[in-house]
Amino acid sequence: MKRLKNFLFLLAAAPVMAFAAGATVHLDKAPVNLADQESLQRGARTFVNYCLNCHSAASMRYSRLQDLGLTEDQIKENLLFAAEKPGEPMKVAMTKTDAKAWFGVAPPDLSVIARARGADWLYTYLRSFYRDDSTVTGWNNVVFNKVGMPHVLSSLQGEMVPVVKKEGEHEVIERLELAKPGSVSLAEYDAMVGDLVNYLVWMGEPAQLQRKQLGLIVLAFLAVFFVVAYYLKKEFWKDIH
Repeated sequence: MKRLKNFLFLLAAAPVMAFAAGATVHLDKAPVNLADQESLQRGARTFVNYCLNCHSAASMRYSRLQDLGLTEDQIKENLLFAAEKPGEPMKVAMTKTDAKAWFGVAPPDLSVIARARGADWLYTYLRSFYRDDSTVTGWNNVVFNKVGMPHVLSSLQGEMVPVVKKEGEHEVIERLELAKPGSVSLAEYDAMVGDLVNYLVWMGEPAQLQRKQLGLIVLAFLAVFFVVAYYLKKEFWKDIH
């Protein structure tokens, strides 16, 4: 009984603890718009070119990208680099053993990463890498301290360095500044990351828009049915006192 009480207490306290743990990190609002097919297409291209080298998305098949307005030929020509047929899942050739040897831990599957982490977290995380010579990879992250993943998009964003300030006995990162420009401007990089996060949100639940639309239709039907049922009930009971 005591163990059960402890478990229930931890379960109830978990959201509070999680909030307290992440309360010091400001998360920027991700520009998620699942109705923007062009953004989703750009995000899919970025995902295949930069993320799919190490991270898999085993729950997603290339053929599902046709829901974004792409033809099968477009998928084959522009996105099918790690598979032979569009019906195959988005897997990587790198084994978990090799990944663990190279990175210290196997990169996680990203099929539902947006549902697990949240769009705002991903959007902030991908824009918060900075140079840190004390880490193995030479990179760190404001949102994920001592992150094991290197900044794979550094050629685009450039190299950021932290500006720190004193808060009592501790040093806190106040902001990041661009020390070495990348191939695109920071505004263009933010837009590209926004498209990537938009795609990751879509990939976590490709039928999300249809589900919401169907939900609205069902609610509208129930509202109309309620009015009909109400007047039908009045008609049936009008002679009963």
